Amino acid sequence: MAEMTEKEADELDTYYTENTIMPDLNKPGYFARKYGMLVKLDPKTTGSVVAWAESAHKTPAQIIGELVQERIAAKAAG
Repeated sequence: MAEMTEKEADELDTYYTENTIMPDLNKPGYFARKYGMLVKLDPKTTGSVVAWAESAHKTPAQIIGELVQERIAAKAAG
């Protein structure tokens, strides 16, 4: 896949992300993420997550992942 252009890589990644509930990590094109699901945020939320991530010295994906895990734990606790 090293010979792919950035645009081709993005198109394959988008295809496999949008066309499966949880992409098969063994399929070609799903190489850009360790695990993944496409998450679309509105501009205000995106700005908040980016600011939070910068202040915490983390990536926005790490912040979103932590929020999801907290929510799952809270739901499991009942």
